[in-house]
Amino acid sequence: MSAPDRIAPPPADLGLAELASALTHGTTTSVAAVTEALDRIEASQPTLNAFRVVRRAAALREAAEADARLAAGVRLPLLGVPVAVKDDTDVTGEPTAFGCGGEFARASEDAESVRRLRAAGAVIVGKANTCELGQLPFTSGAAFGHTRNPWDRTRTPGGSSGGSAAAVAAGMVPAALGSDGAGSVRIPAAWTNLVGIKPQRGRISTWPLPEAFHGLTVNGPLARTVADAALLLDVAAGPHEGDLHTPAPIDARAALGRDPGKLRIAVSLAIPFTATKTALDPEIAAAVRAMAGTLRELGHTVTVADLHYGLLIGASFLPRSLSGISKVHRAMPGAVVDPRTTANARIGRLLDGPALFAARRLEPLLHKRIGGFFDDYDLVLAPTTATPPPRAEDIDGIGVGATNNLITGACPYTWPWNVLGWPSVNVPAGFTDDGLPIGAQLMGTADTEPMLISLAAQLESELRWERHRPTPWW
Repeated sequence: MSAPDRIAPPPADLGLAELASALTHGTTTSVAAVTEALDRIEASQPTLNAFRVVRRAAALREAAEADARLAAGVRLPLLGVPVAVKDDTDVTGEPTAFGCGGEFARASEDAESVRRLRAAGAVIVGKANTCELGQLPFTSGAAFGHTRNPWDRTRTPGGSSGGSAAAVAAGMVPAALGSDGAGSVRIPAAWTNLVGIKPQRGRISTWPLPEAFHGLTVNGPLARTVADAALLLDVAAGPHEGDLHTPAPIDARAALGRDPGKLRIAVSLAIPFTATKTALDPEIAAAVRAMAGTLRELGHTVTVADLHYGLLIGASFLPRSLSGISKVHRAMPGAVVDPRTTANARIGRLLDGPALFAARRLEPLLHKRIGGFFDDYDLVLAPTTATPPPRAEDIDGIGVGATNNLITGACPYTWPWNVLGWPSVNVPAGFTDDGLPIGAQLMGTADTEPMLISLAAQLESELRWERHRPTPWW
């Protein structure tokens, strides 16, 4: 078929930047793109189950308004483009259940990140599922059931931004916003063949919270390509006047075509200390080593050098995490939650005092100690998870101890960078012999998103992970 006769792909099969361009040039309309996204979402809900809230009427009204603005010559980065946000994020007129059961008041105003998405012209089609209070690398709960992995219906897409990841990987939206308090963007990105950026703390505002989970949790994009993730990051980034953390601005998209230069990269397979038995799956280890080989071929200096995290970083993480769970739980008095959530909230109340104060005081020391590793290296390449995606039902009907063993055994690698507040990018690292996606993370020090994005784009040009799409079963 000659190029002029080529049939344009459906809007939902386009990437974020591609769809924005198609809308600008008039080859599709926002109403068509949003309608197709909504139809795909609603058709998949009984099986894939990616969304907690679907905004059909409101989104179609906003799409029509976007088309009128496009026709009038208005140009914005995402004008008329459908995107999703995670259901820990306020959207005006919608409840924020954060994975819990119960009845919740509708939000009276947008979170700052959503306000910025709307200012760029995006149409929020829905709020994606998350586990209760973002605690697990699974996306499931009694209130909504299991969100499934588009690559294998028996597997979890990860969590806690699993609904956002499933929606993007399944082609319902070209990109989505998630949040990451212990790996909750990077883990589902790894397990669904996506790019997931955990930015520098404060890069994307968490307002109406001055900080989330005592500084552990940040918002970040999920997309099929580095370019789309960078675009969503740029659009969503920026402070609210009430934010506690306001890093200097960056231009993520400008880093895409920039040569990162010859970088010094440490390959570290060492697992941060955990109180439970953990081991790295051999297929993931092999995939990370293969990516290291690709980086050497690209001209970088790649050295096997384990990063030793030490014990203090765990002492800083647990009080902040559990106290954060307790704080959010108290702010949702009508929430119906799992006994494991109740137990974690109870422990968090005990830690919300001297232990939390001491945990926060440790961070500068950790920056200095772990930052010293980067005197010799520009960044670290490490696994994102220790295992491929588990079966979705593995999390069901087990106690607190078994749950901690399960989630720590699968996902011991990501949480230290939440303590440090530094950026990390998950990049797809291929598939297991069973066809399950796995990932690797590029980890830098403060404000290194441009370097990480530039390197991720260089890897993508070699590995072309965006060409791989799951076969629809939903």
